[in-house]
Amino acid sequence: MSYVIPNISLNNGVLMPQLGFGVFQVPDEETAAAVDAALKAGYRSIDTASVYGNESGVGRAIAASGIARDELFITSKVWVEDMGYEQTLAAFEVSLEKLGVGYLDLYLIHWPAPGKGQASESWRAMEKLYADGKVRAIGVSNFQPEHLAQLIDGANIVPAVNQVELHPALQNRAVVEANRVHGIITEAWSPLAQGAMLIEESIIAIARIHGVSPAQVVLRWHLQQGRVVIPKSVSPTRIAANLDVFGFELTELELSSIDSLERAGRTGPDPDIFNG
Repeated sequence: MSYVIPNISLNNGVLMPQLGFGVFQVPDEETAAAVDAALKAGYRSIDTASVYGNESGVGRAIAASGIARDELFITSKVWVEDMGYEQTLAAFEVSLEKLGVGYLDLYLIHWPAPGKGQASESWRAMEKLYADGKVRAIGVSNFQPEHLAQLIDGANIVPAVNQVELHPALQNRAVVEANRVHGIITEAWSPLAQGAMLIEESIIAIARIHGVSPAQVVLRWHLQQGRVVIPKSVSPTRIAANLDVFGFELTELELSSIDSLERAGRTGPDPDIFNG
């Protein structure tokens, strides 16, 4: 079955698929098979990062797919140890070579790493990569409102995307609002809270009503709130199921029920103190 994945327009007019495939924590030797399954299922947006150690696996799957480059949306990220102007430019070239592509669709600063104080220098490098046509859009990841404000204050280009941990237990409302104010698209990583959301009784009940899985309910919740979302799996069955979220719609009451699940549910590091 093929699905028409909606696109979201970034602040520079570039279209980004609203549902993509993430490869966080997927070993490189398993990545090519996982990405191959995702591409065959119908995904066209793949999200990786230098620190994941699997850009080469993503590249192998892309090369073997036979899919035209302009039909794909490839994202990678610069790691905190490579922050700084020259370091970011060099890290980008390494990522590009491993992925085996001539350009990236989206390149992100992976963490603000406030203790390093190099985000602005990295952003200056990102702006150069964008000006040189090596990347179609630039953005950030894990930036809190104060990190965004500081970066934008000295920037020529406003980030197109801010990719943050976001799921029903951690809705990052202040970040979502800051992104909205600046015209930045919110992208959710760990959209299922590493599976913790799949055992919530209210989500299971909603899934029964619609005849879908709890994972499909949570992904639909993300999509109906206008976010980009990048679920991850290495199971071809789950990879395909995570894409099968366009045949039903959650009611306002169901959305509110999921909204009410917020708690101190962070699964990853705190961006205010994480420095790599």
